[in-house]
Amino acid sequence: MLGKMKKAAPETPSIQSLDRGITILEAVAKSSHPVSIGQLRELLGINRSSVFRLANTLRRRGFLANPDGQNEFIIGPSIWRLFRNYDWSMLVSFCRHHPKTLAELSGETAHLGVRQNRQALFIDHQTSRFQAISVTGRTGEFMPLHSTAHGKALLADCSVEQLKAIVGAEALCSYTPRTISSIEELAEACAKIKIQGYSLDEAEHIAEIRCVAAPIRDKEGTIVAAIGISAPEGRLTKGRLPNAIHYVTDAARKITEVLSA
Repeated sequence: MLGKMKKAAPETPSIQSLDRGITILEAVAKSSHPVSIGQLRELLGINRSSVFRLANTLRRRGFLANPDGQNEFIIGPSIWRLFRNYDWSMLVSFCRHHPKTLAELSGETAHLGVRQNRQALFIDHQTSRFQAISVTGRTGEFMPLHSTAHGKALLADCSVEQLKAIVGAEALCSYTPRTISSIEELAEACAKIKIQGYSLDEAEHIAEIRCVAAPIRDKEGTIVAAIGISAPEGRLTKGRLPNAIHYVTDAARKITEVLSA
């Protein structure tokens, strides 16, 4: 005798507000720009006040952020803290509009970098639409720590002993006549970067290329990334450098503020 066929279990109804909240998170995570309340209202097809309550709840829990104080949202620090140990792409999603804004303000190529063991890894870049000739974007490339602005920004908190543990105690590879070649020199540079809040690459890695970068810190004050720009020395002159430093340190500050929320 054939056994009785089991009835399919009824599908558990979804919780509408939770479903809408997840839809908001997905929309913000996929967007290359901050997402406005108006855009979320159009997406969900509900009234503005309901969208605002949902988005504001996610903001209070740290899953969204509105760093400029307006009703425009980006991914918040809680998302970053959940995924930071697994996938750097979450940091890219979290910071996405900052490299783009930095590239537009400075008119140069902007990079976002993290430290991977003894090297700096560029995980995102944006090029300026205002320059016909610019430094090539290097997303996915590993770069030396001691000879690049991003690398030195990532090492800013390190002592001599910590630097030896990271890059080794031997003489450092020289790429140009200006490259730092010893741990002692690197430690002095890092101490200066920690105080002033930014690092420079004065044609230390590639001849005739000048770079500026600044460290990005998390809630605990730990350096987790660096953001900066790269440009030909002839265009990023000493006269333009103060403005470039301002744009870079401001971008790092804004990201740090949200990560620290």
